[in-house]
Amino acid sequence: MDFNIYMQDFVEQARNEIAEAGYQQLTTPEEVDQALTREGTTLVMVNSICGCAGGVARPAAANAIHYDRRPDHLVTVFAGQDREATERAREYFVGYPPSSPSFALMKDGKIVTMVERHEVESSTPVEVVQQLQGLFDEHCEEL
Repeated sequence: MDFNIYMQDFVEQARNEIAEAGYQQLTTPEEVDQALTREGTTLVMVNSICGCAGGVARPAAANAIHYDRRPDHLVTVFAGQDREATERAREYFVGYPPSSPSFALMKDGKIVTMVERHEVESSTPVEVVQQLQGLFDEHCEEL
């Protein structure tokens, strides 16, 4: 079996999961700049193909947004796949080291906070949902 074809299946599945949840995929630095400088709140999911992304982060990303408060915009970059877009997104995450999977909450183009990889990998999906929804309560408008 060709390893690259096998890995592309995982990548495609990971992309589809987050897109189906309603997140806009940002694949270029220009798309990142446009999305992360918008007014309002933006949740950025830094996706990856590691186990904690598939087992915790993507399910949490999909479920956290079914809430009475949520960010105005939902976007995602894919670490290790869309490298330039991910690097550009990380330029906005001032004060936080590169981390994937992770979540960044932006407001009016500025970083508010992050849920970093070490918090994702040591948690259950429900715990990450609760953490994200706590951030939504604090920083997002009611729908």
